[in-house]
Amino acid sequence: MPDYIYLLENRLSADQQSALRHVRDAAREAGTILFLTGDTVRDLTSGHAVRDLEFTIHGNALKYKKTMVKMGAKVWGEDEDAHTLYLCFPGTVRVDLVTAHRIEVPKPGKIVFHPASIQEDLRRRDFTVNAMAISLNEGSFGLLLDPMNGAADIETRTLRLVSNYGFLEEPSLMIRATRYMTRLGWEMETKTRARYLNAKEEGVIERLSTQARKRELEQIGHEEEGLRVLQALEAEGWMKFMYPIWTSSKADEAALTTLHELAVELLMQGVHADMSAAQMRLLTARMSGREVSALKKQMLRPGFVDEWSDLDSMASGFAKVLFAKQNVTPSACFKLFMSYDPEAILWLGFTSKDAAVKERFNLFLKVWPAMRQQIPYALMQEMRITADLPSYGEIVQKVFLQLIDGKLTTPEEARAFLEPYSPPAPPPQVVIKRPRVKRGVEAKLKGDSLDEEAEIHVEDEEDLDDISVADDDVIDLGLAVPKIEVDIDLTEDAETALGEDEEEAEDLIEKPASKPEKGKSAAKALAQPKPEKAEKPQTAPNLKAQSQLESRPAQAKAALEQAKKPLPQIKHKPAAPMAKAKPPVKAKAQVKAKTAAKPPAKAKAKAPKSARAKKKPVKASKPAVKKANKKPAKKKR
Repeated sequence: MPDYIYLLENRLSADQQSALRHVRDAAREAGTILFLTGDTVRDLTSGHAVRDLEFTIHGNALKYKKTMVKMGAKVWGEDEDAHTLYLCFPGTVRVDLVTAHRIEVPKPGKIVFHPASIQEDLRRRDFTVNAMAISLNEGSFGLLLDPMNGAADIETRTLRLVSNYGFLEEPSLMIRATRYMTRLGWEMETKTRARYLNAKEEGVIERLSTQARKRELEQIGHEEEGLRVLQALEAEGWMKFMYPIWTSSKADEAALTTLHELAVELLMQGVHADMSAAQMRLLTARMSGREVSALKKQMLRPGFVDEWSDLDSMASGFAKVLFAKQNVTPSACFKLFMSYDPEAILWLGFTSKDAAVKERFNLFLKVWPAMRQQIPYALMQEMRITADLPSYGEIVQKVFLQLIDGKLTTPEEARAFLEPYSPPAPPPQVVIKRPRVKRGVEAKLKGDSLDEEAEIHVEDEEDLDDISVADDDVIDLGLAVPKIEVDIDLTEDAETALGEDEEEAEDLIEKPASKPEKGKSAAKALAQPKPEKAEKPQTAPNLKAQSQLESRPAQAKAALEQAKKPLPQIKHKPAAPMAKAKPPVKAKAQVKAKTAAKPPAKAKAKAPKSARAKKKPVKASKPAVKKANKKPAKKKR
């Protein structure tokens, strides 16, 4: 289902929207209900061009005659029986203001009108595609009323009778059906087609009313392709009952083609001319004056007849204004074309043989439009004059008028002209730079804050791994010394361990090559310095952890002094079940090692506790040995 509010705002021309607002304001002031109905809703829904506007109002529409005149409308005619007002708003917008009513047909060809609601009005319509209404009232604006499901028939491009007796009660519906099929290209529904043929055979058209005849005769002139419609009505035989003298042979077909081409060119430049009056002149071009006068009396709207008759005077009036002194410049002449009566412009351009007039039309239709290609859109973009500005269209139009006057030939002139319309530059964008945080620091901070005790435990484990001989304390002997895991057997006699012979120490140095590849990889790992671990963000330790950190250097120093002294004989306790037991190994040699306690700055370094030494084996650090020339000297006790 289409959005009818959008269609009303975008499918109607500016003049049609203005007329709609005027009629709506009048209904609101009167406190009555107003709807958009008939051909207008059908054309909006189907996508065809909207040719005229039909409004249905609750109450007598004739009462709004003076109000409409005050709003700038011309009264083209009125129907006393149907309480209908025929208007023409500026821009040649045809408006039918109809009273909501229902009809009663006491006999064929005779219609009696009764005031009714909008629902009853829609049910008395001719075809379902015309039995639709759009609310123009506050609170329901844009709401579609479709009691006969006309939208479905529009989708299938079908003409379906609202009443099964439509052709019998109102014979003009057969003429209307022929006109719709010719203009829209739609087909009648199967049953509707059968009723159409039956009514045609019965000669129902002979009961055509005078009012219906006038309406259908005038509608030929309002059709976009009036000659085709005239030929179709003539082929069906309906022209014999409307106006037999008027046939397609009375029309000037070549002139009609030229008129249509000129109307399209004017439309492309923004001049919306109604061809109805000019087309009627050409459709009756080969009729005598008396026949034309008789036909004019058959028209429904006297105002339309007046416009038809005044075409020549309107064109001559435009020619005088066109060559006036105030319209000599190209920009003034262009404004005149855009503001004058479109029907007068159309008829002058079609009928004039004057070379000066043709030259002005050639400038307006072909030369000046090409100047739009020279509008400096890039410069306007650079000066921040974009389509977002409310006055963008007016600025472009002013630049165009300057160009057709021969101005703005250089970029400097264009920039100087556009400078007053350039909006100020926007303020610089404020960028708030946030300090960068090392990757992973936030996650570590979050983890450390959750459990401080767990962190201290992890630091203790890392401290055990960090206890090693510093690089500056190691004397490189140039030998590949294997890394040996030694379980310290506290039950062995300390004197026996210290009393080993220096020859056994030499044997230990001479046999590294016979050790497995594990020793080589361990030596390489020992030769390479261990990479420093990324410092963790410092968190506030508890008192217990702080006291442990302060006591670590003293404990390490005391442990080294204790290692130099003979160890007392202590009974060995079995290892924990989970730890892998290893056979005790006697210390082969004790070489003078150069060790020192770590500086206090490294708070993580601490000596292994005695309790831990009892429960699990501790990896012995690589002994640092001084390089001897011949044989290492014996260590004196």
